[in-house]
Amino acid sequence: MSDDAALPLIGLDETPQPEKAAAYRVLARKYRPTTFAEMIGQDALVRTLTNAIASGRLAHAFVLTGVRGVGKTTTARILARALNCVGPDGKGGPTADPCGVCEPCRTILQDRNVDVMEMDAASRTGVDDIREIIDGVRYGPVASRYKVYIIDEVHMLSKNAFNALLKTLEEPPPHVKFVFATTEIRKVPVTVLSRCQRFDLRRIGADQLQAYFTGILDKEGVAAEPEAVGMIARAADGSARDGLSLLDQAIAQGTPVGDKPFIAAVQVREMLGLADRSSVIDILEAAFAGEGPRMLEGLEAARRAGADPQSVLGDLLDFIHFVTRARMVPAVLDDPAVPG
Repeated sequence: MSDDAALPLIGLDETPQPEKAAAYRVLARKYRPTTFAEMIGQDALVRTLTNAIASGRLAHAFVLTGVRGVGKTTTARILARALNCVGPDGKGGPTADPCGVCEPCRTILQDRNVDVMEMDAASRTGVDDIREIIDGVRYGPVASRYKVYIIDEVHMLSKNAFNALLKTLEEPPPHVKFVFATTEIRKVPVTVLSRCQRFDLRRIGADQLQAYFTGILDKEGVAAEPEAVGMIARAADGSARDGLSLLDQAIAQGTPVGDKPFIAAVQVREMLGLADRSSVIDILEAAFAGEGPRMLEGLEAARRAGADPQSVLGDLLDFIHFVTRARMVPAVLDDPAVPG
């Protein structure tokens, strides 16, 4: 045997290495809209921005307001892509339907476009942070058509920071767009609002959320009882992001049936701390009959079963509202989003 054959083969370990599991992406990020067409429940906003882009009548500053999780930051990012898209051939102009394949679209989607800057005003509230923006505004974009400054939770800026921004906001260079997002529009100075085009994002209807969540479950290969999806849609309270977080949690708690995870209504009810529907009806009947002890006993039984007292009260109000609507408009009974 030669000396070479006796030497160990360094670095040629044939032991198979375990594959790294792909990082899980939560549903709220995986299904975040990337075009205006994918947004739900914001038809007026989408229509206005689409027409403005098509006609070239775009404001230099926008303020997006609404409750959490309805699409404010998502809208800002889509708008940044719409303004900077150049199309697959690199010759296109601003469009309400960004291609997603050109360099500006891809870099904005990947959060690495140097001309689209996002700032969280909740953590950067001072005037020095705004002065950085003001200094950068003077210079043209590096690789895009527009510089877009997205300031989230803008109401958190200090008074001095707002004052420092006013002049630039009133007469910005033509290559700059500002997009502000806030959940508390009343805290934004009127002097700032008057310089912006305002859009109020609405809470998304429970029926729209239920249809949206059902479509996502189909894509994820998860089965669910319609009542379970309806409860999640109502618990989301108009917020797509909150609803998707609850949907993630429900999938994790689901029981496999065959080769598919299955979300049962009883599991969702326990997860949300909701009382059983029959318990709610019993409590309501006792209240209407003037049977205080039986009503209190029903409330205590629901609490012992894990139902949150505030959720029980909300269920009672929802049920009364539903019954009242059903008496006035019987067609409500066919609505898939009504209480089961």
